[in-house]
Amino acid sequence: MISDTLLRAARRTFFAGATAFVVGIVAVPSFVTPTIASDGPPSVADLAERLLGAVVNISTSQTVKGTEGPGAVPMPQLPEGSPFQDFFDDFFKNRGGEKGGGGGQKVQSLGSGFVVDADQGIVVTNNHVIADADDIEVNFSDGITLKAKLVGTDTKTDVAVLKVDPKGHKLTAVKFGDSTKMRVGDWVMAIGNPFGLGGTVTVGIVSARNRDINSGPYDDFIQTDAAINRGNSGGPLFDANGEVIGINTAIISPSGGSIGIGFSIPSQLAAGVVDQLRQYGETRRGWLGVRIQPVTDDIAESLGMATAKGALVAGVIKGGPVDNGSVQAGDVIIKFDGKDIHEMRDLPRVVAESPVGKAVDVVIVRKGVEQTVKVTLGRLEDGEKLASGENGNTGQGNSDKATPPVSTASVLGMTVGELNDQTRQKFGIAADVSGVVITDVAKDSAAAERGIQPGEVITEIAQESVGTPKDVMDRIGALKEQGRKNALLMLASKTGELRFVTIRMD
Repeated sequence: MISDTLLRAARRTFFAGATAFVVGIVAVPSFVTPTIASDGPPSVADLAERLLGAVVNISTSQTVKGTEGPGAVPMPQLPEGSPFQDFFDDFFKNRGGEKGGGGGQKVQSLGSGFVVDADQGIVVTNNHVIADADDIEVNFSDGITLKAKLVGTDTKTDVAVLKVDPKGHKLTAVKFGDSTKMRVGDWVMAIGNPFGLGGTVTVGIVSARNRDINSGPYDDFIQTDAAINRGNSGGPLFDANGEVIGINTAIISPSGGSIGIGFSIPSQLAAGVVDQLRQYGETRRGWLGVRIQPVTDDIAESLGMATAKGALVAGVIKGGPVDNGSVQAGDVIIKFDGKDIHEMRDLPRVVAESPVGKAVDVVIVRKGVEQTVKVTLGRLEDGEKLASGENGNTGQGNSDKATPPVSTASVLGMTVGELNDQTRQKFGIAADVSGVVITDVAKDSAAAERGIQPGEVITEIAQESVGTPKDVMDRIGALKEQGRKNALLMLASKTGELRFVTIRMD
């Protein structure tokens, strides 16, 4: 049996090695040649003391409509994250009922932020910390409070940039580091304003990287177990050198408090957004002008690809950068401007980080053949307006063919028919959608399992256009003769939006 003395020595050895690696106090790598510390792990106080002055508390106030009258009880001001917050929110916000009522009340919220430019008075925080605020104040660690002006926000990454008067207070700034160099297991430090308790320091490690929590189109979060709670939002996540490698943004917690699962926006993404907001007051992201979907194993097999990778182009935005045919629906983008596209969500991020107007090489797989095309990027913010008003498709397929020998056919659990005036009217299909209409889907069929619905239109099978029910049968028959296990269908919605679906042909 191991003695208590040896156990205590082992614990001291473990913590001494781990902490020394974090703060760089000793040159010996952690867990390689550990030494027994006599009085616990070395302190991280020097690092924290150097950084505390650059981290600020953000307080905002907003006037909201509510029912006021004689004897009305004002809503109490609770610390952010108070266990009574939800109760009072429900009571006071709903007390006016549907009648609304006149007057209003001040609602306050708290968050965190950090100074990145002392000379210009630039402060970075989360967009959700200052969203809809009437007044924003920045509170420094020495007790000084300054009014802040909003420079710009980006809802897609939840980043906001503020400005305070640098003449009103001597500021301390920190700089962004390189989040791409962070490894799982590296130590990090968070400083912020949890539950209204300003200047709180917590330490943990990078638990994971590249986390997608479905909060936005560019999710690429750093996950950490450093304690992050309500009020930490907008605060910095530091590496061992005291550089900001993340902006603390979200937690997963059933209780509302930290359970060791927090998420930070990586500096690689945030730094570029901050620069654009400072320069333009808005973002200016690159735009390719395509609709994409994941490349599944079935789709990869249908396209003759050895592995499932890249982003499948499901449609091309009319009037967009690639509406000239350089990229087509059915192409798989596997590399963009020298960067590999491993999965669908990689593409929007690397495109958005590219300058507007830049000419880039895009490597695609088209009908099993890899090729490179040159594309000049548009601006995403302009493209979003164009895409939202677009009703058409990319023009694949052609319904102006000779009278087919059959008007309907049953294949792969679907009944398909001619797309004519009668079927267009029956299913409400737009005039510029072409192909073969699906009139019925058998229950429990392979098509039903894939979510295919009557009224959708088959425009391509295995990247070949179809215009009649006979075309559909012929293409499916040819694929079976080739030994294919799946049929890749390009489907158009009633308004012309495209998606790809694979159906087993067993």
